[in-house]
Parts: sequence; structure tokens; C-alpha cells
Amino acid sequence: MIAAPVFSLVDPALAPTAVLLLATGVTATVLVRERGRADLRGCGWALVGRLPGAPAGALLVVALPARCLALLVAAVVLTGVTVSAAGYVPRRRRSSVVLAGMASGLMGTATSIGGLPMAMVWQRLSGPELRATMSAFFLAGSLMSLAALTAAGAVAPHALRGTALLAPAAVVGVLVARPLTRRLNVRRTRTAAAALAVAGAVTLVVRQFL
Repeated sequence: MIAAPVFSLVDPALAPTAVLLLATGVTATVLVRERGRADLRGCGWALVGRLPGAPAGALLVVALPARCLALLVAAVVLTGVTVSAAGYVPRRRRSSVVLAGMASGLMGTATSIGGLPMAMVWQRLSGPELRATMSAFFLAGSLMSLAALTAAGAVAPHALRGTALLAPAAVVGVLVARPLTRRLNVRRTRTAAAALAVAGAVTLVVRQFL
């Protein structure tokens, strides 16, 4: 929710491909670190939903102009922050997990922001289980989205070069994250992240109309 608006502001051609590629590496690292704690059954049902969602998101990327995609990114971010602040907690049933996976596939492929539906439906999981389950889902889900984008001809060489340039920064982020986790206040960090996401989304909207 923070990275996608920034990418769309700095270089719209990098989103969603570069964000998804970088997310694949980050989630793989987290999954290894939290190995054995993922809810694989729930993850499997979520991926069932993601299967039709990913191609639909790829079609949006091909069909919509860059301006519309930028506004879609901003809308997803603002909706996510609003729903999170409202504290909505859906029941964790099989049907809700499948629907969340479908929404995540659509939004994640089109805008690279597919975390909100899964975070909502899995938010009652413990910290390690949540991180592991989300990482397992997004490792497989990002690969599905990238495959759909490739099939739709929406993966440009420019985005691949940008990913290679940004990969070292993502590695540094992963290395720094673990020691910082013990020092950061969860509530304040969440508030700061939401504020940054909103600021990025609002700036993105303003830029489209100026």
C-alpha cells in the first residue's frame, strides 16, 4: 500500500510488474524465516479464489490507460486504509477466504495491492502464523499474477530492468526488518504506515488532475 503509489508517481511503467517481482523475493524470505507456521489449508482455498482473479486483473492492466490505473491504485489504497481504520473483521469461513483470494488476485494483478482482503480475513491469526500464511499465499499468488501479466503481454523489459536495480534495496529492507521488529511500537508503526499510504495515494490523485 505504500510502495505502489510511490512507484506510480516516480515511474508508472514499473507498476505492477516490479512491485510483484520484488514482493516475490520478500515473501519467500519471510516464509523461510517463519517456516512451519503457515495455515496451508487456508492458503490453498485462498489460491483457489486467486486463480480467476489474476487473469481478470491482467485484462484490466491491458484495457485501462495509465491514468485510470493510477487512480485505481489510489482508490484501493484509500479503501484499504478506511476499512482497516473501521476495524471490520469478517468471519474466517471457507467461502470468505475464497472470495478474499479472488479479490486479492484481481487487485493484486491490476495494482500490485492485493494484501487488504487477505489481511482482513486472516487478521485473527497470531503474528508468526499470519506472516507465514500471508507470505505463502503471496509467494504463489504473485507468481500467478506475473504469469497472467506475461500472457497478456503486460510485462515490459523496462520493468524488469527497474526490478534488477531495486532488488538490492529490497534485500537491505529484509535484513533491517528483523532487528527493527523488536524495537518498533506496533500501533504507532501501523498508524505511520497508513499515513504514508494515504499521503502517497492523495498525491497520486492530485497529480492525475493537474
